[in-house]
Amino acid sequence: MITSIQELRDFAQKNERDFSVPKGIHPKEKRVVLENIGVINPDSIEEYIARGGYMSLFKVLDEMTPSEVIEEVKISGLRGRGGGGYPTGLKWESVSKVQSEQKYIICNGDEGDPGAFMDRAVMEGDPHRVLEGMTIAGYACDANKGYIYVRSEYPMAVEKLTRAIKQASKLGILGENIAHSGFSFSVEIRLGAGAFVCGEATALVASIEGGRGHPRQKPPHLSDHGLWGEPTVLNNVETFANIAAIIKNGGAWFKNIGTETSSGTKVFALTGHIKNTGLIEVPMGTTLREIIFDIGGGVENDKKFKAIQSGGPSGGCIPEHLLDLQVDYESLKSAGSIMGSGGLIVIDNSSNMVEIARFFMDFCASESCGKCTPCRVGTTELTRLLDKFIAKNATKKDFELLKEMCEVVKSTSLCGLGQTAPNPVLSTIKYFEDEYLAGIKDE
Repeated sequence: MITSIQELRDFAQKNERDFSVPKGIHPKEKRVVLENIGVINPDSIEEYIARGGYMSLFKVLDEMTPSEVIEEVKISGLRGRGGGGYPTGLKWESVSKVQSEQKYIICNGDEGDPGAFMDRAVMEGDPHRVLEGMTIAGYACDANKGYIYVRSEYPMAVEKLTRAIKQASKLGILGENIAHSGFSFSVEIRLGAGAFVCGEATALVASIEGGRGHPRQKPPHLSDHGLWGEPTVLNNVETFANIAAIIKNGGAWFKNIGTETSSGTKVFALTGHIKNTGLIEVPMGTTLREIIFDIGGGVENDKKFKAIQSGGPSGGCIPEHLLDLQVDYESLKSAGSIMGSGGLIVIDNSSNMVEIARFFMDFCASESCGKCTPCRVGTTELTRLLDKFIAKNATKKDFELLKEMCEVVKSTSLCGLGQTAPNPVLSTIKYFEDEYLAGIKDE
């Protein structure tokens, strides 16, 4: 059992070893979340602690009040990395202010975007980092129970997290009265059946409670009425994975990385028609051109770049003339896309953008929970309309209907799935309208 920060330091010193950093990391990358990936054995809590793991947790228990922890996170400017971009410190502060005997911390590991595997890599490669971030959040918000919601298609992530929870509990880092601080925190894993809609906060909560993964209207927000009606903090894997580094180095250090409104780094899964696929981590504000052509090595088979799709099924397609766009929340939104959880799919000039939009719309239609009519019916009808353009059997009236229906679905759907489903269509109409017009038959 480790009961003090000095014992933790002694434990770390006892397990010191040479940790070689993986080769091939591009100079324009900056690793914060991924700093241990490929460096430590994820099955070894000894190696995690030897790399400074759990020092931030013991620091807050030994030296900081809950309000000081929240203030440090607020100073950092950390925004939710699950796609919404809500300030993490404000979310924690809202829950901390609610008076309740029971509060919960939930980690969203339900990564469902096609081509995205950022959270999976962190859960499999550095599970203790996620647990440390959750536990610090529990201390800051006066919550003693945490849940990690992981999609069942990630069996290795579940295995690594389960082992990490057992190891941390055995050393007294999780459980009752951690480090004699009077603070207790335990973590359980809950498996999701793979529904994309369960990435939405209220649907995820409903699933943990044993119900169907249906979203509900907000307010009330989770900070007031979350899991089993109690105040709840819900952040995704990458958000929690930033917390230990923020506490260790200070909120101002994190704030100085990135841009004024989007601080820190962002992990991206770089896929599609690109030479160097895989995970990268770059400071916010890095341009798309740097990501694609410097870090990614350019378009596969030296074909011509056409577009990059960001934000998964909820995102948009960004054309070549916007390659110097900075990657941050506001810039991507202004271009008709979103940050999302961090999927980036490169598209070359052999692709038809209407077919790309149709792929994502079909995905959203299949993953709609069916609770609200605009999403349930609207995404299906949009898919049908896109099929007419692909078959070159559409009319001018269909084109106007397509645009109108996108706006209706976007403005009237209950949750984020339906509200953002039209983004791939609207962005491809905006930048590649000629490909839609080519699908209109002569009248």
